[in-house]
Amino acid sequence: MDLSTVIGIVLGFVIIVIGITPTKIMNFVDPGSVFLTIGGTICGVMASFPFSHFAKMGKHMKIMIQGKRYDYQALIDQLVEMAQLARQNGLLSLEEKANEIEDLFFKQGLMLVVDAAEEDEIRSRLENELDAIADRHDSGVAIYEKASSYAPAFGMIGTLVGLVNMLKSMNLDSGGASTLGEDMSVALVTTFYGCILANLIFSPMAKKLRIRNDEEMRYRQIMVEGIMSIQAGDNPKFLKEKLASYLDQKMQTKILNSDGSGGGDDGGKKKKSKKEK
Repeated sequence: MDLSTVIGIVLGFVIIVIGITPTKIMNFVDPGSVFLTIGGTICGVMASFPFSHFAKMGKHMKIMIQGKRYDYQALIDQLVEMAQLARQNGLLSLEEKANEIEDLFFKQGLMLVVDAAEEDEIRSRLENELDAIADRHDSGVAIYEKASSYAPAFGMIGTLVGLVNMLKSMNLDSGGASTLGEDMSVALVTTFYGCILANLIFSPMAKKLRIRNDEEMRYRQIMVEGIMSIQAGDNPKFLKEKLASYLDQKMQTKILNSDGSGGGDDGGKKKKSKKEK
């Protein structure tokens, strides 16, 4: 579980409270400003997106706090194993393996290979599916990015409302000058709320979803390249090295030094020939 977003937001609020000093925290509490800033932001976002987008927000929260969702090493080892099987028994032997896979994207790609589809057709269909997945992710991230832009705007609206009310009350005869400081502070509090919502809540949430999207896109791109290499009959050893190149140096070293079946069938033949001699 990755609680970095939750911990960061909570610690951010703690730091803000400490910076204000707890004895003065009530100076920053104004129900009207809270209602205007948060309510305005929610309404602005609601007006920008269909209700179907908001139904996925619970799923977004789950994605943000999930830990390691994608096991790159397991995927690469699985693809290398399938490449060996295909080279030994033919592409039709992958049908049984494909039926055991739960991931629909992965299964679809393998079945296209089993059905002897053309290379260009397989790549085109898989990359179109990747584009569709990315678009769905973008629509989710856009909610939080839009909220991070609306929050400061509604905070500024609250400030303008407060300033107008302050100027209207500046009548020395009625004692308006005595409340000038109080009215000014209330006007500025709404901007304070808007900045917190944008920079401590919505922007970090959008960034974390972007990171999760990048992780999934890399995982599925490895799938695509692995499937295309299997279709082309590439050597499993070279396939493993090729797929590992999508990862950072530390992960590459771990995968290439693992005891998986990435040696390829050619290496096995060479060892056998030496014994025969």
